Amino acid sequence: MSGRQTPTFRIIPGDKGLAAADARADLHELYERYGASVYGRCSYLLRDRSKAEDAMQDVFAKALTHYGSFRQEASPLTWLIKIATHHCLNILRAERAGWRARFEREARAKESTEPGPQVFEMRELVVHMLSLVDQETQAVAIHYHVDEMTLEEVAALLGRSVPTVRKRLSEFAAVCGKELPP
Repeated sequence: MSGRQTPTFRIIPGDKGLAAADARADLHELYERYGASVYGRCSYLLRDRSKAEDAMQDVFAKALTHYGSFRQEASPLTWLIKIATHHCLNILRAERAGWRARFEREARAKESTEPGPQVFEMRELVVHMLSLVDQETQAVAIHYHVDEMTLEEVAALLGRSVPTVRKRLSEFAAVCGKELPP
């Protein structure tokens, strides 16, 4: 950490998880001694200074909460680095989650478009298209296209086979193709 100052950790008196004030003092000492190492691990794994600072704060918050369960079978540095590693890997895993990209895309789409008459027209069109098919095909189309379920999930939910679900989707697509102009 040549030349860079490690962010400070603010210990909040009366925080849950600690039985005595001396535990807070012990943790403050651990922060003073190992804070730079924990920050280094977070920075190495996350490759972003701001995220690393936030993660380091979270690591010491977790350590503060779980200090009473620290058995001291390993060195405090090993304990803190283990917490930091697991925390940073969870952050990276959450960033790669498929739902996150979809959520961000949908949030941007909602921000960029104002609801107007076209939204109501689209709803009416979808309702009309669904009214042209039987209830089972409606359920298949909604679960597959709206709920983004897989063919297997839709089949299991409706108690049908995958080929039947595939056939229902084909029927719905054919009806939509006839009704919608190219």
